[in-house]
Amino acid sequence: MENQVLTPHVYWAQRHRELYLRVELSDVQNPAISITENVLHFKAQGHGAKGDNVYEFHLEFLDLVKPEPVYKLTQRQVNITVQKKVSQWWERLTKQEKRPLFLAPDFDRWLDESDAEMELRAKEEERLNKLRLESQGSPETLTSLKKGYLFMYNFVQFLGFSWIFVNMTVRFFILGKESFYDTFHTSADMMYFCQMLSAVETINAAIGVTKSPLMPCFIQLCGRNFILFIIFGTMEEMQNKAVVFFVFYSWSAIEIFRYPFYMLSCLDMDWKVLTWLRYTLWIPLYPLGCLAEAVSVIQSIPLFNETGRFSFTLPYPVKIKVRFSFFLQIYLIMLFLGLYINFRHLYKQRRRRYGQKKKKVH
Repeated sequence: MENQVLTPHVYWAQRHRELYLRVELSDVQNPAISITENVLHFKAQGHGAKGDNVYEFHLEFLDLVKPEPVYKLTQRQVNITVQKKVSQWWERLTKQEKRPLFLAPDFDRWLDESDAEMELRAKEEERLNKLRLESQGSPETLTSLKKGYLFMYNFVQFLGFSWIFVNMTVRFFILGKESFYDTFHTSADMMYFCQMLSAVETINAAIGVTKSPLMPCFIQLCGRNFILFIIFGTMEEMQNKAVVFFVFYSWSAIEIFRYPFYMLSCLDMDWKVLTWLRYTLWIPLYPLGCLAEAVSVIQSIPLFNETGRFSFTLPYPVKIKVRFSFFLQIYLIMLFLGLYINFRHLYKQRRRRYGQKKKKVH
Protein backbone atom coordinates (compact mmCIF):
# COMPACT_ATOMS: atom_id res chain seq x y z
CA MET A 1 0.00 0.00 0.00
CA GLU A 2 1.45 3.35 -1.09
CA ASN A 3 2.11 5.99 1.51
CA GLN A 4 -0.31 8.91 1.37
CA VAL A 5 1.28 12.26 0.40
CA LEU A 6 1.00 14.65 3.33
CA THR A 7 0.44 18.32 2.59
CA PRO A 8 1.02 21.10 5.12
CA HIS A 9 -1.27 24.03 5.71
CA VAL A 10 -0.20 26.89 3.41
CA TYR A 11 -1.32 30.50 3.77
CA TRP A 12 -0.77 33.11 1.07
CA ALA A 13 -0.97 36.84 0.44
CA GLN A 14 0.19 39.11 -2.37
CA ARG A 15 1.39 42.53 -3.34
CA HIS A 16 1.70 43.94 -6.83
CA ARG A 17 5.27 42.66 -7.15
CA GLU A 18 5.46 39.73 -4.74
CA LEU A 19 3.73 36.62 -3.44
CA TYR A 20 4.04 35.54 0.20
CA LEU A 21 3.52 31.93 1.31
CA ARG A 22 3.60 30.73 4.91
CA VAL A 23 4.00 26.96 5.36
CA GLU A 24 2.86 25.71 8.77
CA LEU A 25 5.70 23.34 9.55
CA SER A 26 7.97 23.52 12.57
CA ASP A 27 11.50 22.23 13.09
CA VAL A 28 12.20 22.16 9.35
CA GLN A 29 15.76 21.70 8.13
CA ASN A 30 17.08 21.87 4.54
CA PRO A 31 13.77 22.02 2.69
CA ALA A 32 13.65 21.35 -1.06
CA ILE A 33 12.00 24.44 -2.59
CA SER A 34 12.14 25.21 -6.31
CA ILE A 35 10.16 26.65 -9.20
CA THR A 36 10.13 24.87 -12.56
CA GLU A 37 7.79 25.67 -15.44
CA ASN A 38 5.97 28.18 -13.23
CA VAL A 39 5.19 25.50 -10.62
CA LEU A 40 6.35 25.78 -7.01
CA HIS A 41 7.63 22.48 -5.60
CA PHE A 42 7.99 22.07 -1.85
CA LYS A 43 9.21 19.05 0.12
CA ALA A 44 10.51 18.99 3.67
CA GLN A 45 10.73 16.96 6.85
CA GLY A 46 9.00 18.73 9.70
CA HIS A 47 6.33 18.71 12.35
CA GLY A 48 2.92 19.57 10.95
CA ALA A 49 -0.75 18.69 11.40
CA LYS A 50 0.05 14.97 10.90
CA GLY A 51 2.98 14.92 13.28
CA ASP A 52 6.64 14.56 12.37
CA ASN A 53 6.63 13.53 8.69
CA VAL A 54 7.68 14.44 5.19
CA TYR A 55 5.33 17.04 3.74
CA GLU A 56 5.11 18.26 0.18
CA PHE A 57 2.92 20.23 -2.19
CA HIS A 58 2.93 21.69 -5.69
CA LEU A 59 1.34 24.98 -6.84
CA GLU A 60 1.02 26.14 -10.44
CA PHE A 61 0.81 29.92 -10.36
CA LEU A 62 -1.84 31.93 -12.16
CA ASP A 63 0.72 34.03 -14.05
CA LEU A 64 4.46 34.02 -14.68
CA VAL A 65 6.86 34.30 -11.75
CA LYS A 66 10.62 34.47 -11.43
CA PRO A 67 12.15 31.02 -10.84
CA GLU A 68 14.19 32.05 -7.78
CA PRO A 69 12.10 31.68 -4.61
CA VAL A 70 13.50 33.08 -1.38
CA TYR A 71 12.67 31.33 1.87
CA LYS A 72 13.30 31.87 5.56
CA LEU A 73 13.06 29.21 8.26
CA THR A 74 11.70 29.95 11.71
CA GLN A 75 11.00 27.60 14.58
CA ARG A 76 7.30 27.43 13.72
CA GLN A 77 7.05 27.96 9.93
CA VAL A 78 8.66 28.39 6.55
CA ASN A 79 8.19 31.79 4.88
CA ILE A 80 8.54 31.82 1.07
CA THR A 81 8.68 34.94 -1.11
CA VAL A 82 8.18 34.69 -4.88
CA GLN A 83 8.66 37.61 -7.28
CA LYS A 84 6.10 38.19 -10.01
CA LYS A 85 7.52 38.75 -13.48
CA VAL A 86 5.01 41.54 -14.12
CA SER A 87 3.89 43.94 -11.40
CA GLN A 88 0.14 43.45 -11.29
CA TRP A 89 -2.69 42.28 -9.05
CA TRP A 90 -3.80 38.64 -9.34
CA GLU A 91 -7.41 37.57 -8.84
CA ARG A 92 -6.20 34.27 -7.30
CA LEU A 93 -2.94 32.43 -6.63
CA THR A 94 -3.23 29.26 -8.72
CA LYS A 95 -3.95 28.58 -12.33
CA GLN A 96 -6.73 26.15 -11.42
CA GLU A 97 -9.87 28.00 -10.45
CA LYS A 98 -10.71 25.70 -7.56
CA ARG A 99 -8.61 26.49 -4.52
CA PRO A 100 -6.61 23.53 -3.12
CA LEU A 101 -7.86 22.38 0.27
CA PHE A 102 -4.50 23.00 1.98
CA LEU A 103 -4.35 26.62 0.75
CA ALA A 104 -5.94 29.54 2.57
CA PRO A 105 -5.51 33.36 2.73
CA ASP A 106 -2.93 34.71 5.17
CA PHE A 107 -5.06 37.33 6.91
CA ASP A 108 -2.10 38.57 8.93
CA ARG A 109 -0.60 39.92 5.70
CA TRP A 110 -3.70 40.22 3.56
CA LEU A 111 -4.43 43.56 1.83
CA ASP A 112 -7.06 44.61 -0.67
CA GLU A 113 -5.78 45.85 -4.00
CA SER A 114 -6.38 49.51 -3.10
CA ASP A 115 -4.55 49.10 0.23
CA ALA A 116 -1.69 47.35 -1.53
CA GLU A 117 -1.44 50.24 -4.01
CA MET A 118 -1.20 52.71 -1.13
CA GLU A 119 1.52 50.60 0.47
CA LEU A 120 3.37 50.45 -2.86
CA ARG A 121 3.21 54.23 -3.26
CA ALA A 122 4.44 54.71 0.30
CA LYS A 123 7.42 52.41 -0.32
CA GLU A 124 8.22 54.18 -3.58
CA GLU A 125 8.05 57.56 -1.88
CA GLU A 126 10.31 56.29 0.91
CA ARG A 127 12.79 55.01 -1.68
CA LEU A 128 12.80 58.35 -3.53
CA ASN A 129 13.28 60.27 -0.28
CA LYS A 130 16.21 58.04 0.59
CA LEU A 131 17.78 58.63 -2.82
CA ARG A 132 17.18 62.36 -2.45
CA LEU A 133 18.87 62.44 0.94
CA GLU A 134 21.81 60.43 -0.40
CA SER A 135 22.20 62.83 -3.34
CA GLN A 136 22.00 65.86 -1.05
CA GLY A 137 24.45 64.41 1.44
CA SER A 138 24.21 63.89 5.18
CA PRO A 139 23.30 66.80 7.51
CA GLU A 140 26.89 66.85 8.78
CA THR A 141 28.19 67.21 5.22
CA LEU A 142 25.75 70.04 4.47
CA THR A 143 26.76 71.84 7.68
CA SER A 144 30.44 71.53 6.76
CA LEU A 145 29.80 72.85 3.26
CA LYS A 146 27.81 75.80 4.63
CA LYS A 147 30.56 76.66 7.11
CA GLY A 148 33.20 76.40 4.38
CA TYR A 149 31.19 78.66 2.07
CA LEU A 150 30.60 81.27 4.81
CA PHE A 151 34.25 81.15 5.87
CA MET A 152 35.44 81.86 2.32
CA TYR A 153 32.90 84.67 1.84
CA ASN A 154 33.97 86.38 5.09
CA PHE A 155 37.65 85.79 4.27
CA VAL A 156 37.34 87.47 0.85
CA GLN A 157 35.49 90.44 2.38
CA PHE A 158 38.11 90.72 5.10
CA LEU A 159 40.91 90.83 2.52
CA GLY A 160 39.08 93.47 0.48
CA PHE A 161 38.29 95.83 3.35
CA SER A 162 41.75 95.28 4.87
CA TRP A 163 43.34 96.38 1.60
CA ILE A 164 41.23 99.53 1.60
CA PHE A 165 41.98 100.29 5.25
CA VAL A 166 45.73 99.70 4.98
CA ASN A 167 46.00 101.59 1.68
CA MET A 168 44.22 104.65 3.10
CA THR A 169 46.20 104.53 6.36
CA VAL A 170 49.58 104.32 4.62
CA ARG A 171 48.67 107.11 2.19
CA PHE A 172 47.53 109.31 5.08
CA PHE A 173 50.85 108.89 6.95
CA ILE A 174 52.83 109.59 3.77
CA LEU A 175 50.74 112.36 2.17
CA GLY A 176 48.81 113.72 5.14
CA LYS A 177 45.60 115.63 4.33
CA GLU A 178 46.45 115.54 0.62
CA SER A 179 45.43 111.87 0.62
CA PHE A 180 41.82 112.86 1.47
CA TYR A 181 41.16 114.23 -2.01
CA ASP A 182 42.14 111.24 -4.16
CA THR A 183 40.71 108.46 -1.96
CA PHE A 184 38.03 107.61 -4.51
CA HIS A 185 40.50 107.16 -7.36
CA THR A 186 42.81 104.91 -5.32
CA SER A 187 40.26 102.78 -3.45
CA ALA A 188 36.96 102.91 -5.33
CA ASP A 189 37.49 99.76 -7.43
CA MET A 190 38.03 97.59 -4.36
CA MET A 191 35.14 99.28 -2.55
CA TYR A 192 32.88 98.61 -5.55
CA PHE A 193 33.86 94.95 -5.40
CA CYS A 194 33.30 94.60 -1.65
CA GLN A 195 29.97 96.42 -1.67
CA MET A 196 28.62 94.44 -4.62
CA LEU A 197 29.73 91.23 -2.91
CA SER A 198 27.96 92.32 0.28
CA ALA A 199 24.66 91.60 -1.48
CA VAL A 200 25.45 87.94 -0.78
CA GLU A 201 25.19 88.71 2.94
CA THR A 202 21.63 89.95 2.53
CA ILE A 203 20.71 86.96 0.35
CA ASN A 204 22.13 84.59 2.99
CA ALA A 205 19.91 86.21 5.62
CA ALA A 206 16.87 86.09 3.32
CA ILE A 207 17.13 82.37 2.49
CA GLY A 208 18.16 81.28 5.99
CA VAL A 209 21.82 80.41 5.37
CA THR A 210 22.68 82.70 8.30
CA LYS A 211 20.62 83.70 11.33
CA SER A 212 21.22 87.42 10.78
CA PRO A 213 17.99 89.48 10.69
CA LEU A 214 17.14 90.55 7.16
CA MET A 215 16.13 94.19 7.73
CA PRO A 216 19.42 95.52 9.22
CA CYS A 217 21.39 93.74 6.46
CA PHE A 218 19.13 95.17 3.76
CA ILE A 219 19.24 98.71 5.18
CA GLN A 220 23.04 98.71 5.33
CA LEU A 221 23.34 97.26 1.82
CA CYS A 222 21.00 99.83 0.26
CA GLY A 223 22.40 102.75 2.24
CA ARG A 224 26.06 102.12 1.46
CA ASN A 225 25.47 101.29 -2.18
CA PHE A 226 23.35 104.43 -2.64
CA ILE A 227 26.22 106.55 -1.33
CA LEU A 228 28.86 104.66 -3.32
CA PHE A 229 27.13 104.22 -6.68
CA ILE A 230 24.82 107.27 -6.83
CA ILE A 231 26.40 110.02 -4.76
CA PHE A 232 30.05 109.24 -5.50
CA GLY A 233 29.86 107.07 -8.62
CA THR A 234 27.69 109.30 -10.84
CA MET A 235 28.96 112.71 -9.71
CA GLU A 236 32.64 113.31 -10.54
CA GLU A 237 32.69 116.52 -8.50
CA MET A 238 32.02 114.46 -5.36
CA GLN A 239 34.90 112.07 -6.04
CA ASN A 240 37.52 114.69 -5.17
CA LYS A 241 36.02 115.71 -1.84
CA ALA A 242 37.55 114.82 1.54
CA VAL A 243 34.28 113.31 2.77
CA VAL A 244 34.98 110.24 0.62
CA PHE A 245 37.95 109.45 2.85
CA PHE A 246 35.88 109.52 6.03
CA VAL A 247 33.08 107.43 4.54
CA PHE A 248 35.44 104.74 3.22
CA TYR A 249 37.57 104.76 6.38
CA SER A 250 34.62 104.31 8.74
CA TRP A 251 33.17 101.49 6.62
CA SER A 252 36.46 99.58 6.38
CA ALA A 253 37.36 100.16 10.06
CA ILE A 254 34.16 98.38 11.11
CA GLU A 255 34.49 95.50 8.65
CA ILE A 256 38.12 94.55 9.34
CA PHE A 257 36.95 93.35 12.78
CA ARG A 258 33.47 92.11 11.89
CA TYR A 259 34.49 89.67 9.14
CA PRO A 260 37.32 87.96 11.10
CA PHE A 261 34.84 87.48 13.96
CA TYR A 262 32.48 85.67 11.53
CA MET A 263 35.41 83.62 10.16
CA LEU A 264 36.28 82.33 13.64
CA SER A 265 32.60 81.61 14.29
CA CYS A 266 32.59 79.31 11.26
CA LEU A 267 35.44 77.40 12.94
CA ASP A 268 33.61 77.39 16.31
CA MET A 269 36.36 79.55 17.77
CA ASP A 270 36.10 82.61 20.00
CA TRP A 271 38.97 85.08 20.42
CA LYS A 272 37.88 87.32 23.29
CA VAL A 273 39.79 90.41 22.14
CA LEU A 274 38.34 90.21 18.63
CA THR A 275 34.86 89.51 20.00
CA TRP A 276 35.06 92.59 22.23
CA LEU A 277 36.23 94.76 19.32
CA ARG A 278 33.45 93.43 17.07
CA TYR A 279 30.78 94.28 19.67
CA THR A 280 32.28 97.61 20.79
CA LEU A 281 33.97 99.54 17.94
CA TRP A 282 30.67 100.11 16.16
CA ILE A 283 29.53 102.37 19.02
CA PRO A 284 31.71 105.31 17.85
CA LEU A 285 32.31 104.22 14.26
CA TYR A 286 28.73 103.57 13.15
CA PRO A 287 27.38 107.05 14.02
CA LEU A 288 30.53 108.67 12.57
CA GLY A 289 30.05 106.70 9.36
CA CYS A 290 26.40 107.77 9.10
CA LEU A 291 27.41 111.38 9.80
CA ALA A 292 29.98 111.22 6.97
CA GLU A 293 27.32 109.75 4.66
CA ALA A 294 24.93 112.57 5.59
CA VAL A 295 27.63 115.17 4.87
CA SER A 296 28.24 113.60 1.45
CA VAL A 297 24.51 113.77 0.63
CA ILE A 298 24.28 117.41 1.76
CA GLN A 299 27.35 118.36 -0.30
CA SER A 300 25.91 116.63 -3.37
CA ILE A 301 22.53 118.43 -3.32
CA PRO A 302 23.79 121.68 -4.96
CA LEU A 303 25.68 119.64 -7.55
CA PHE A 304 22.61 117.61 -8.52
CA ASN A 305 20.53 120.82 -8.69
CA GLU A 306 23.14 122.47 -10.91
CA THR A 307 23.50 119.57 -13.33
CA GLY A 308 19.86 118.44 -13.24
CA ARG A 309 21.00 114.84 -13.13
CA PHE A 310 18.20 112.37 -12.30
CA SER A 311 15.68 115.21 -12.24
CA PHE A 312 12.53 114.86 -14.37
CA THR A 313 9.35 116.68 -15.35
CA LEU A 314 5.93 115.23 -14.65
CA PRO A 315 3.72 114.75 -17.75
CA TYR A 316 0.98 117.11 -18.89
CA PRO A 317 -1.14 118.65 -17.37
CA VAL A 318 0.99 118.77 -14.19
CA LYS A 319 4.30 119.65 -15.89
CA ILE A 320 6.16 120.13 -12.61
CA LYS A 321 9.89 119.57 -12.50
CA VAL A 322 10.91 117.18 -9.74
CA ARG A 323 14.50 117.68 -8.69
CA PHE A 324 16.58 114.75 -7.53
CA SER A 325 17.57 116.84 -4.52
CA PHE A 326 14.01 116.39 -3.20
CA PHE A 327 14.67 112.63 -2.94
CA LEU A 328 18.07 113.28 -1.35
CA GLN A 329 16.37 115.30 1.41
CA ILE A 330 13.98 112.40 2.01
CA TYR A 331 16.98 110.06 2.02
CA LEU A 332 18.61 112.11 4.79
CA ILE A 333 15.59 111.45 7.00
CA MET A 334 15.68 107.75 6.10
CA LEU A 335 19.42 107.66 6.77
CA PHE A 336 18.98 108.57 10.42
CA LEU A 337 15.96 106.27 10.70
CA GLY A 338 18.17 103.45 9.40
CA LEU A 339 20.85 104.51 11.89
CA TYR A 340 18.33 104.09 14.71
CA ILE A 341 17.19 100.63 13.50
CA ASN A 342 20.72 99.29 13.04
CA PHE A 343 22.04 100.93 16.21
CA ARG A 344 19.20 99.34 18.17
CA HIS A 345 19.93 95.94 16.59
CA LEU A 346 23.67 96.16 17.34
CA TYR A 347 22.98 97.33 20.90
CA LYS A 348 20.75 94.27 21.51
CA GLN A 349 23.49 92.01 20.15
CA ARG A 350 26.05 93.56 22.49
CA ARG A 351 23.69 93.36 25.45
CA ARG A 352 23.09 89.66 24.82
CA ARG A 353 26.84 89.09 24.70
CA TYR A 354 27.98 91.39 27.52
CA GLY A 355 24.77 92.07 29.42
CA GLN A 356 25.08 92.67 33.15
CA LYS A 357 24.73 89.48 35.15
CA LYS A 358 22.06 89.50 37.81
CA LYS A 359 23.49 89.87 41.28
CA LYS A 360 22.95 86.92 43.54
CA VAL A 361 20.63 87.58 46.46
CA HIS A 362 22.25 86.52 49.72
